[in-house]
Amino acid sequence: MPLALPPTIGKSMADELSIDPWGSSQSTDYSRIIDQFGLQSMQDVDVPNPSRLHRRDVIFAHRDLDLVLDAKRNGNSFGVLTGLMPSGNMHLGHSMVIDQVKWFQELGGDVTIAVADLESSATRGVSLTKGREVALSEYISYYAALGLDPEKTNVYFQSTRSIVQRMGFQLGKRTNISEFEAIYGFDGSTNLAHVQAPLVQAGDILHPQLDEFGGLRPIVVPVGVDQDPHLRLTRGLAAKTNWFNVNSAKNGGLLIGLSMQEENAAALGQLPNGRVDRDRQKEVFSKIVNAVSALGYSDIMSNPKHGTVHLPGATLADRGKVRMVLLALEREMGGQGLLAPSSTYHRFAVGMTGDKMSSSKPKTTIFLGDEISAVEKKIKSSFSGGQATVEEHRRLGGNPDIDVAYQYMMYFFEEDDSYLGEINSGYRSGSILAGEMKQLCIERATDWLSNLQEMRDQTAHLVNDFLAPDAL
Repeated sequence: MPLALPPTIGKSMADELSIDPWGSSQSTDYSRIIDQFGLQSMQDVDVPNPSRLHRRDVIFAHRDLDLVLDAKRNGNSFGVLTGLMPSGNMHLGHSMVIDQVKWFQELGGDVTIAVADLESSATRGVSLTKGREVALSEYISYYAALGLDPEKTNVYFQSTRSIVQRMGFQLGKRTNISEFEAIYGFDGSTNLAHVQAPLVQAGDILHPQLDEFGGLRPIVVPVGVDQDPHLRLTRGLAAKTNWFNVNSAKNGGLLIGLSMQEENAAALGQLPNGRVDRDRQKEVFSKIVNAVSALGYSDIMSNPKHGTVHLPGATLADRGKVRMVLLALEREMGGQGLLAPSSTYHRFAVGMTGDKMSSSKPKTTIFLGDEISAVEKKIKSSFSGGQATVEEHRRLGGNPDIDVAYQYMMYFFEEDDSYLGEINSGYRSGSILAGEMKQLCIERATDWLSNLQEMRDQTAHLVNDFLAPDAL
């Protein structure tokens, strides 16, 4: 029997879903989210050495993950980026992101972690000093305990990496308030710190591919689907900076076109009076042809007059590698050459009360620093999928899809798929009672948290090793 996840809930089909990265409640109608926001399903993705979260369909969608997996297969570099808000305690939901970061790291990716201390200071009133203290003691110490490799991880602070602030300012000219209203639902009452924060975050996401931070390579950002607005904004901003567009041609193949902008007009052959420098234009198209020729294409049709280069033998699957060589060319010619970030999306882990986990609502989640006695109490009082009486449960069975204790074993505590399938079936048949399910979860949680605390003690000396030079 497949391991079922909680049923989807959301608005009526007549309404459009909205995703709010700062909200406390979210739609879990994941199929509609994929359709409405243009995500790609993970169903047909061949994931190497799939993790627990992949095997159980917790990671359900992506954007351009194929760029990262192709880099892995071809022995090329790729990066992973995540961030933390240093304003609260780390809970199980946060650990799910680190599980994914660790998986990418084990595939060969280098890891960059942003401490959003500027955003935390501006929007939550946390001083930079306090933010640093929380980041080191409450988050990075657990990152070490959860198994991230400090040799392949760089943690930085927004406040001391000025490039992310400069990029946010530069990227700001590529968007406007109307777009922010459409993506985030902002209106005239929105605090301007909330307007600035996504732009700095775009700098966080894009800067690891700059030459001084690892160079041009795919960067993947694993997030909960509520964070997709930030990825949509950042992908759009990156695309708006690109000098060359790659799209499907109507008559087959791929079509490369120029994106003329104020910053690149002279480099691409446009004179101040609007006329075209033909010699410069021919030189640009010659560079494009040479760049894509290196990929092995021989049937290249260059048409400077129409401003296009046609690759009739290329397929949509080739688009990624064509974009990469064109971004490299753009950099050679003086442009930024920014690749839109890849991303993966995981389902929400249900809170202890059956609602969304929230750091601001301690009863809804298990914090990594909770005492075992507190964890036991939370699990015992958690939302159950059992029947009202033992007799009814034996007769009708329970529902593991909505049972928090079972869900926590599936998301966090139980690695053995076969055993998880057994207790799933046992609960549905009524042979495992609700109280017994909670006790199983308590035992797994106790082992998991005890081991984590032990590892935290053993790896405490590694915390500073995670810090980038500008974070020391």
